[in-house]
Amino acid sequence: MFSKVLIANRGEIAVHVIRTLRALGIGSVAVYSDADAGARHVLEADEAVRLGPASAAESYLNIERILTAAQQTGAQAVHPGYGFLSENPEFARACTAAGLVFIGPPTSAITAMGDKIRAKETVAAAGVPVVPGISGPELTDELAASWFPLLIKPSAGGGGKGMRLVRRPEELADALAGARREARASFGDDTLLAERFIERPRHIEIQVLADQHGTTVHLGERECSLQRRHQKIIEEAPSPLLDPARRAAMGEAAVQAARSVGYTGAGTVEFIVSGENPDEFYFMEMNTRLQVEHPVTELVTGLDLVELQIRVAAGEPLPFAQQDVRLTGHAVEARVYAEDPARGFLPTGGTVLALREPVGPHVRVDSGLAAGTRVGSDYDPMLAKIIAWGDDRGTALRRLDGALGDSAVLGVGTNLAFLRALLVDPEVVAGRLDTGLVERHLTELTQDDVPDEVLAAAALARLLALEPSDAAIVDPWEIPDGWRPGGQAPIRSRLSCGARTEEVRVLGRATSSAEVSVGESAPVSAHVSVAGNALILTYGGRSIRYDHAFAEDGALWLGRGGRTWTVHEKTAAATGKQAATGAGDGVVRSPMPGTVQTVSVTDGEQVKAGQPLLTIEAMKMEHTVTAPFDGVVSGLTVRPGQRVPMDEPLATISSSSISGVGGQ
Repeated sequence: MFSKVLIANRGEIAVHVIRTLRALGIGSVAVYSDADAGARHVLEADEAVRLGPASAAESYLNIERILTAAQQTGAQAVHPGYGFLSENPEFARACTAAGLVFIGPPTSAITAMGDKIRAKETVAAAGVPVVPGISGPELTDELAASWFPLLIKPSAGGGGKGMRLVRRPEELADALAGARREARASFGDDTLLAERFIERPRHIEIQVLADQHGTTVHLGERECSLQRRHQKIIEEAPSPLLDPARRAAMGEAAVQAARSVGYTGAGTVEFIVSGENPDEFYFMEMNTRLQVEHPVTELVTGLDLVELQIRVAAGEPLPFAQQDVRLTGHAVEARVYAEDPARGFLPTGGTVLALREPVGPHVRVDSGLAAGTRVGSDYDPMLAKIIAWGDDRGTALRRLDGALGDSAVLGVGTNLAFLRALLVDPEVVAGRLDTGLVERHLTELTQDDVPDEVLAAAALARLLALEPSDAAIVDPWEIPDGWRPGGQAPIRSRLSCGARTEEVRVLGRATSSAEVSVGESAPVSAHVSVAGNALILTYGGRSIRYDHAFAEDGALWLGRGGRTWTVHEKTAAATGKQAATGAGDGVVRSPMPGTVQTVSVTDGEQVKAGQPLLTIEAMKMEHTVTAPFDGVVSGLTVRPGQRVPMDEPLATISSSSISGVGGQ
């Protein structure tokens, strides 16, 4: 067994590996970029080595620096986690050449399964059913057009990066170009394949394990059908679709796929399954690494997959056979992302001002977050995973919903509220899942209202922050309660949260009986108290608890029941400017913090509404910015490769009538 292992990764998976190593009595070495200098995995490891700048290419993808860190610290093995270099055969080969054990499969297996085209050919020869399609040099626009609807995907990588669903011929050219561009950026290889898209499919994967002594087993399946943009959101084990006979058939196919490439370690074989006929399943790909969703398998089997990876890499045989594997109960996992569902799930960012993670029996949190963590646009937007177990599926779903409601991330926008809405969707509760469910239900899943009490709490919290303590009061004029000679007057503030902006009037002290009016609503008796990050609002006789924190820009973050609200106070000048310019002022802003990938227009060019202007990439997601209306481009200040913050002005579209273009 090893005495020290380096983890070539970051975030929640690095934390999980570090904790398993500690349980085994093995020393841990973390590596980090400048952006992660104070990250949770760095603080929890026994040792940590700086790799360099914030960008992934210069840090977590830099093979030479990672190997140097391992050698400097005396590590004997490297755990790659998932993503980054975990499925890079050159990295595995370099580890071996440097005398380090790569905690993963042989390089030959990574190479065979890392190329989706070759993987399909290999498993098909072993008798595993595959999705019909075309690939490589044969993939031309003309050939692809005969397969509609089709799914385009990079051959060299996974995780939904670069995938495009194409239903109409006129979409094909842009889809191929975008997929190649994203594949090249994510994996350094723009080879694509196209497969026939199976309508209303279910995404079910099998966890396999193989040791170096000829034993290969499967640990049952995970249902991963709840996705958006081909990115998994909620996963569960076992699948509500499969019965024992179908589980055994898919498990045997997965084992055959692993054996076909001499696999060792932990891996996942992914299948597309017909929702109408579960006996029809097709091999999609094999991930030659640990999966993000592996905790649900751990909870229903009682096994630590990271521990088994390490033991297999050290040469130990698996301590059980296929007949010993038992699935007990049900587990469901939700991925917490730094994204804004109300803005089309665009990535967010910021500094974690306050954090509350759920605790309790049968609830597990895998997280790389801590108060003070800076979430930027350099890496994947997943922040944490929250997992719940139950004796049955209904209990697991309810426990997970409760755990999400007991979570708060202030300072960074997340999808927590969206996850709760998805978990109680009637089709999800009934187990009627498919990969298009989220898109079909998107409107009801992303409703974003701002209750009166949120604005009332924000107004009172702001006044409370200005109030001196009772012991410090020596002058009644210091109390912000609106008192003046001749009586009291309300303190007025104009507060904005999401799409709602209202005048809020507070008459009286924030800590005692005040009268609060929100917009045109009648006054309500209210007051607040604060204990740490908790803000307790008494509003109309009802007590409501919020997590709260003020940001450096003065914004107040409030969190409750998995939802967060960011409340800004608008000055009279800002309000007047907004009224003068209106929503259609033509200023095109960056919808997310990220890097400009392409610029498709030039200053002075005439454009149509909806025409692509440029693309921005953040957290491995590409977004196209389009013209808001017909007009002429001016003030175009950005170029490819330039980093831009959220809401940064990129260009201005002047309407034809204003610019004089197209007639007098």
